[in-house]
Amino acid sequence: MIYQGSRFLFVVTMLLLATTVFGQKQMDAQAHAWAMYFGNHRINDRWGIHTEYQWRRDDMFARWQQSLMRVGVEYYLKNGVQFALGYGWIRTYPYGSQPVAFTFDEHRLWQQVMMNQQVWRISVNHRYRMEQRWVETQTTDVQGSAFIDYQLRHRGRYRLLLTVPLSRSTLADNTLFLGLYDEVFLGFGPHIGKNVLDQNRAFAALGWRFNKNFNVQAGYLNQYVIKTDGIHAERNHTLQLSVQYNIDLRKQ
Repeated sequence: MIYQGSRFLFVVTMLLLATTVFGQKQMDAQAHAWAMYFGNHRINDRWGIHTEYQWRRDDMFARWQQSLMRVGVEYYLKNGVQFALGYGWIRTYPYGSQPVAFTFDEHRLWQQVMMNQQVWRISVNHRYRMEQRWVETQTTDVQGSAFIDYQLRHRGRYRLLLTVPLSRSTLADNTLFLGLYDEVFLGFGPHIGKNVLDQNRAFAALGWRFNKNFNVQAGYLNQYVIKTDGIHAERNHTLQLSVQYNIDLRKQ
């Protein structure tokens, strides 16, 4: 499974490099800061609830970039495989050197499969996610009056996450760890514009695991975003601060 996920990541990375090298992009670099909360709350051995909120800011907390809320239902198998589906609400604001024309909302359905494996002392996580995104647009009718409409856009995502304990040989309680991931976003279907590769995220962070249900992380995200016209792009340098706090309702 690691080989298959790595092969997929390699192919998409080659597409990213080809797009970066050969495409004539108008690139802007920006500085962002994201503060995030995640919670996976176990109801029983099979079922859980996912909660998430991301406070995304432009120019290092100065102005809004995005507000993202995500909730879902999780189903756990005994072999380390987890299924989930849910809903997300995202509000995007005009920001940076290539601002959108207006503040708009997005309603999103998502489905994912996650697989966990252990390689030596490294915890390996593969996440495959599909998204159906209803993105708010402004349309002008024949009389010249503007009205709100929604476009359906489809997107697939793959993330390879590595978690490496640093202060102990295993990821036990009260352990300093290193988190690394790369995630690619591929659009398909109508309304995706001229770019199939929507974005790529590369991330590195230091974290502290207090226990299996509570950890904090601080790190750097390099986010490469291609706009729908296929010409404009962003290279966003982002400070990420996150808290993971899970509630386990299972009887011990």
